[in-house]
Amino acid sequence: MQFTGDVLDGIASGEVDLAFRSWRTPSVRPGTVLRTAVGMVEIIEVTPVDPSTVTDREARRAGHPGREALLAAQRQGEGRRLHRVVLRFGGADPRAAMREDTALTAEELDGIVAALDRMDARSRRGPWTRATLGLVHDHPGTRAAELAARAGRDTLPFKADVRRLKEYGLTESLGVGYRLSPRGALVWQHIERIRER
Repeated sequence: MQFTGDVLDGIASGEVDLAFRSWRTPSVRPGTVLRTAVGMVEIIEVTPVDPSTVTDREARRAGHPGREALLAAQRQGEGRRLHRVVLRFGGADPRAAMREDTALTAEELDGIVAALDRMDARSRRGPWTRATLGLVHDHPGTRAAELAARAGRDTLPFKADVRRLKEYGLTESLGVGYRLSPRGALVWQHIERIRER
């Protein structure tokens, strides 16, 4: 479930607390938490509705000027049904704070490296975490497709791997490409020190 930048700003400010989507099957359910550019968005309720019951007030609460604009923006097609989604801003993405956290002990750094080792051990294609971190370190702001080609990988699986590293606060997305976060840079330095031992 995606939102425009204006709607995300409205969710973050509390002005937008509804969304309407025409789905064959809802892509979210109550309890779903979405990561977005402005932070976390929590899904509270998902209910099928008759389009004729949607009000202008509800449309504005969903970031549209009125019900006609809201309904015109919905996907059409056989088997689709309009759903009303109640949502709320869930706060900042916890990864954002993690990316900036560089107050790590040697033991904590070893723990992160051990987690990377476990990811490598579970991989069917062999170790990949250090190679991916190294590419992002050496080529910040480079398109994912170019980084993937340098790694001899397809773009989508490569991007999925970078997202896995992002879960540990090690990488962050830029307008184009990625870079190591402050935390990621510290972990990379620790990895290089281990190699030198």
